Amino acid sequence: MSEYSKPAPTEAIAPVAPPSDPNLADSAAGDAANQPTPLRCIVGAGMAGVLAFGLYRMTHAIAVTFATHPVQSTNLIVQRISAAVRTLVIGMTTLGTGVFGLAAVGLLALAIQILIRRRQASAQDTPTAPD
Repeated sequence: MSEYSKPAPTEAIAPVAPPSDPNLADSAAGDAANQPTPLRCIVGAGMAGVLAFGLYRMTHAIAVTFATHPVQSTNLIVQRISAAVRTLVIGMTTLGTGVFGLAAVGLLALAIQILIRRRQASAQDTPTAPD
């Protein structure tokens, strides 16, 4: 029996408790730091929008290049493979454009929603003057 075909010895593995971090003793404080803010949402939407615009420009440039440089072959297999590859390249860049564009729109909508909820919460917290 070779060394690699021997069964591994079975040992009981004791569960390991996560290390306690004194800095995160209060989980509410850690959760509050990770809450989305309108500024974070707008910055994220800006970054996603820039990526979407860049991918849009790249998709356009690739499409123009493919349109102006057709495949110069009489072989049917070469034509079909090049058409499939061109479709795949355009499709992937278009998918990236759509994903980042929708992420930008969603983050902007989230920023607006957070602002509306904060305004509603502050309106409920202010006492009304008695008549």
